[in-house]
Amino acid sequence: MDEQSAMDRKDESITESLDESILRIEEIFTDTPDLIIRKLYIKQTGEQATIIYMEELTDKTSLNHDVLAPLQLETGNPSEDFITTVGYMKPYSKWDDLKLSIILGYSVLFIEGRSIAYALDTKGFPQRAIEDPQQEPSLKGAHQGFIETGSQNIAMIRRYIADKELKLKRYIVGKRGQTEVSLLYLEDVAKPEMIKVLEERIQSIDVDAIINTGELAEFIEDQPLALLPQIITTERPDTAASQILQGRCVVVVDGSPSVLVAPVTFMSFFQTVDDYSSRWSISSFLRILRIFAFFIAIFLPGFFISVISFHFEIIPMKLLLTLGESRGQVPFPPFVEAIIMEITLEMLREAGVRLPAPVGQTVGIVGGIVIGQAVVQAGLISNVMVIVVAFTAISSFIIPNQDMMAAVRIMRFMIMVLANWFGFIGLVVGMMTIIGRLITLNSLNTSYSTPIAPFRAADWKDTLLRVPLWMMNNRPVSTQSRQSRRQGKSRGWKEKN
Repeated sequence: MDEQSAMDRKDESITESLDESILRIEEIFTDTPDLIIRKLYIKQTGEQATIIYMEELTDKTSLNHDVLAPLQLETGNPSEDFITTVGYMKPYSKWDDLKLSIILGYSVLFIEGRSIAYALDTKGFPQRAIEDPQQEPSLKGAHQGFIETGSQNIAMIRRYIADKELKLKRYIVGKRGQTEVSLLYLEDVAKPEMIKVLEERIQSIDVDAIINTGELAEFIEDQPLALLPQIITTERPDTAASQILQGRCVVVVDGSPSVLVAPVTFMSFFQTVDDYSSRWSISSFLRILRIFAFFIAIFLPGFFISVISFHFEIIPMKLLLTLGESRGQVPFPPFVEAIIMEITLEMLREAGVRLPAPVGQTVGIVGGIVIGQAVVQAGLISNVMVIVVAFTAISSFIIPNQDMMAAVRIMRFMIMVLANWFGFIGLVVGMMTIIGRLITLNSLNTSYSTPIAPFRAADWKDTLLRVPLWMMNNRPVSTQSRQSRRQGKSRGWKEKN
């Protein structure tokens, strides 16, 4: 009985009585002192009205100049409707729509004798200025990053793609938080089936609230239990625009300073915006360096453990003597050494992130030097192990995506355990497991390992190597875009000459 009554109240329409509407608002928003209810007289039409809004979510200047002043000061023809100078106004007849409008920061205008109310766009919640991206710095790219306001983030993307085919769909996710989630894509480029799948996943989310993009990614990615990320999170508008132009979708979460990009491939996590603003030869070299660093960050400690514990016969004699001298006073096996140093490194890394920036940098540098030197002098860790761990840490820092970097850190420990148990056989098993996982993963029903498996020859122009831009005439095959061609002969002037 109570559930049926709640459903009836949810679908209930607004009455024509102004007093009943005010009582209903007070009933809905109990213990809400920041809810402002102001009665007024519309001079234009001679009607009694009431405007209701959240004090901290409303732009007072816009409310006074664009709504209250025109309604109360300007005269008009009583046969015509009232006129305001606010940019957006929409009529609603259901209480559920009005409740959501008030929560989102709109001002709602009730008029005596009308069974509809008007939501006026006077939103003015606090927001910070646009600044440089913190997690994705760029040498030649734009120096602006997303902020916590969804509408501003969408505007920054539209600055890069001034095209009528750039479509926007909005959804409200969360029963309590009422988070606005926006989906952006090029209608004549993006695959319709991909848009449909992403829409269904967003609309099927049933939670209290979505606070940031990381939470949303866990709900919509294909295999959330996998270590490897299947959706890119970026805080750069130019990166988001570039991905949309390739045929992908971007999801903007209001209140989060980053957006989601899907579908993506494994190689997408090793590409940066600077790759397309630098010369192709430099970009290709850096991409190869990142892939090399990826494998070094995962396998180097495990390789060292395998060699010292199982396969020391492959070490040249002079190097073996040096290693023996370095490890002569160390009481722990190589695996325990590596675990101690890796955990210490992770603690220093986490301490540097959580502390204020000046203090965090000091802790990272001073802590690493002091602890490294102290443990070597105490005979707890060998010099060579410190070098291996330091080289591994530097390699992990080269990976440009934070989510992929975090996955690498976890996989490193797994490889170390396999190497301690089985030596080189453990390394091979670990590598084959990672490769097999890459092949089986999907991102929005798109193969994660493409263009390697399945092999897509056309996409190799922008994968491990980056050929000159004027040679990349087509969009990536992995996006299955409706329009594969994205540019003509950009060097046609040469043929004319």
